[in-house]
Amino acid sequence: MFKKILIANRGEIACRVIKTAKKMGIATVAVYSEADKDARHVELADEAVLIGLAPSRESYLQADKIIAVCKQTGAEAVHPGYGFLSENEAFARRVEEEGIVFIGPKHYSIAAMGDKIASKKLANDAKVSTIPGYNEAIDTPEQAVSIAREIGYPVMIKASAGGGGKGLRVAYNDKDAFDGFTSCRNEARNSFGDDRVFIEKFVEEPRHIEIQVLGDSQGNVVYLWERECSIQRRHQKVIEEAPSPFISEATRQAMGAQAVALAKAVKYQSAGTVEFVVGKDQSFYFLEMNTRLQVEHPVTECITGLDLVELMIRVAAGEPLPFTQEQVQRRGWAIECRINAEDPFRNFLPSTGRLVKYQPPHPSMEAAMPVPEGGGVRVDTGVFEGGEIPMYYDSMIAKLIVHGTDRADAIAKMREALDAFIIRGISSNIPFQSALLAHPKFAAGQFNTGFIAEHYAKGFRPEDVPHDDPDFLVALAAAANRRFLERAAGISGQLPGHGVQIREDFVVLVKGDAGQHTHHPVKVTTNGAVVVLVGDKRYELAKDWRIGTIRASGVCNGRPFTAQIERQGVWIRVAHGGSRIDTLVLTPRAAELAKLMPYKAPPDTSKLLLSPMPGLLVDIAVQPGQQVQAGERLAVVEAMKMENILTATQDGVVKEITAKKGDSLAVDQPILSFE
Repeated sequence: MFKKILIANRGEIACRVIKTAKKMGIATVAVYSEADKDARHVELADEAVLIGLAPSRESYLQADKIIAVCKQTGAEAVHPGYGFLSENEAFARRVEEEGIVFIGPKHYSIAAMGDKIASKKLANDAKVSTIPGYNEAIDTPEQAVSIAREIGYPVMIKASAGGGGKGLRVAYNDKDAFDGFTSCRNEARNSFGDDRVFIEKFVEEPRHIEIQVLGDSQGNVVYLWERECSIQRRHQKVIEEAPSPFISEATRQAMGAQAVALAKAVKYQSAGTVEFVVGKDQSFYFLEMNTRLQVEHPVTECITGLDLVELMIRVAAGEPLPFTQEQVQRRGWAIECRINAEDPFRNFLPSTGRLVKYQPPHPSMEAAMPVPEGGGVRVDTGVFEGGEIPMYYDSMIAKLIVHGTDRADAIAKMREALDAFIIRGISSNIPFQSALLAHPKFAAGQFNTGFIAEHYAKGFRPEDVPHDDPDFLVALAAAANRRFLERAAGISGQLPGHGVQIREDFVVLVKGDAGQHTHHPVKVTTNGAVVVLVGDKRYELAKDWRIGTIRASGVCNGRPFTAQIERQGVWIRVAHGGSRIDTLVLTPRAAELAKLMPYKAPPDTSKLLLSPMPGLLVDIAVQPGQQVQAGERLAVVEAMKMENILTATQDGVVKEITAKKGDSLAVDQPILSFE
């Protein structure tokens, strides 16, 4: 067994590998860029070495520097995590040639399967069903349009070395194909150092189901069941679960057998994932093979009780698999939510900056540790409160994983865990995750990869998360206000006759769009517990309910709850179950006067192009005085490895350019103005 390994990655996956290495008694070496000098993985590792500047192409993609650090520190093996160099055949070969062990498949397996064009050819040769497409690298956008027409729209334009939604576009017409090809090439070049792009038919209403495989150096290969990854936004997975609620036992075994056959064909050693597109009739097509550990590997660990990182390390050290296919267990149900630094209310644009507050739910499971009998909650993360989310890397803050006895239990656990997850300073997709879990179609298992596009076609808005009991949120606001008043009344030294008086009758004003607020009369009393009457509904909060910094938990009407309550000036914000309301708790007279207050409309920004997110201004495509038409490209902002093209919403003439190429933009910073 190795004495020391280097982790050629960052963020939560680097922290995840360190946990298993520590359990196995293996020393760890972290590498980091200048942007990550205070990162969590640097702190957790036994040694850490700076390898370059913030952009990944100058640090985490520098194979020479990583190999040099291995030699400098005496690391015998390299774990590449996922992304960066994890599926780079040249890197794997170089590592092997230098006498260092690559904790992953052999370079020839990566060459055959990590390259999506080569893997489709190999799958065809092995008589595996594949999706129709053009499997050669495409050189020009004009050629891409011609090929797309031949295959028939819609088509999928994909970077050969892509992954994680990077370098991937769906085209429904010639314009989509032309623009999508250019963006895919640029993203692929920047993220993977490989700009080859190919095209295949886009199967409509598909499900994305993948099989986890594991092989050793003795030629043994097993599959560890499947993961359902159909809940995706822009081809990036959002929620993953194991097992799938859709496929039958016969389909499961057929997919597993095919995945194993494919892995054996390339002498696959280590953990890998064979991805399939599954039709509604349970027909399935090979999509690609990821020759690395997947982001969503924890759900497989939960249902099988295996530590995939440990198995990867043991296989790399030459050990045989310690079990057969028949010994692979499947217990309970696991779900993973990817908690990303993005603003769901601003079309999911990246949100970078400082984590002013970061308080995940209390974990009852840990990576690299046995799964508790009744399941629990696990948080895999690479961040900490006060840390910075840089713009140079992907947007993941954490992975929230739950394990339950069945799917309904896992969904309930996840909803509660999301309610308890506090992130401030940057935006996160937690409200969106809560909305997805609450959706009746998700609960019923009736979804495909088009689920988000279909149900949130106009983007995600707060009103898209209807609460099971909206009056409960009103009651929480009133109860919190009662707590604040009690605290104020207890302050000593108040003038006699002028102290804080605690009354019972209030009106909870719930903020609405364009000043359309709603008023909810309430009565708040105490009898040990706090009792709130909202209309004819009675909410009794047990006396031991806690309202701390933000998280509030307790029992209401005999049922436990976890919510988030915080004061923002005179407003009280309440969030629960994915729903959020902003409230003013007023006396009846103040509520009457509030109705008379005029509505102040926000300033008109229709003549400005504002940066929708923090990021780097990569390109400005127009000049002052230029006539532009609706839909025309104006500028390109890059953040977290994704290019975002900003287009004109209407015809107009450019008046002034207020930012220059290469600027780091803040959210809502003006880029240009129109006449």
